[in-house]
This record gives sequence, C-alpha cells and structure tokens, in this order.
Amino acid sequence: MAALPLTVAAFQQHIRDKYEAVDRARGSAKTFVWFIEEVGELATAINGDAKDSDVRANLEEEFADVFAWLCTLANINGIEMADVIAKKYFGDAPPSGTK
Repeated sequence: MAALPLTVAAFQQHIRDKYEAVDRARGSAKTFVWFIEEVGELATAINGDAKDSDVRANLEEEFADVFAWLCTLANINGIEMADVIAKKYFGDAPPSGTK
C-alpha cells in the first residue's frame, strides 16, 4: 500500500476521532502502560532480523503502534503533537546535538 499524504496533525485527529471516548475513560496512567507495552514490542521487533520480510512487517507494525499510542497519550493530555514538534525542533532555538 502506498503511503497516504498524511500529516502528524491529521493522524492524531484520526486517533482522536476513532478512540477518544475509550482513551479518556482509561486515563493517562493506564494508557501510558499500554504505550510502554508497545515500546517493548518494538524493542523485540528491532532485535529481529529486519531482512526477513515477516520480521520487517512486524517492525513496521510496531513503529505504527508506538506512534498511535503516543498520539493517544497526547490527545488525552491536551497536547497537539504537530505543534509541540514544530515548537521544539523547528522553533527559534531548536535543539542541537542530542534531543
């Protein structure tokens, strides 16, 4: 499947539209646990052999899941990811060296 023309803001809005009620009911603390679980799954996928097509597909899926859960956390905490990314990394004093 070809990548859609997609922005961070549009993806975050999609997650909000589809999942906001259940995400807010779960709350930040429990959502953070889900997020960390997905980060762990990504770590496991990264440890695989990315040349294998099944491993590569799993790696792609886990990257997408981590980003979706990060947007979920941002949504329930009133953070617009596109805005804060632009402010921090493209603002008047973007970080240099390490993040």
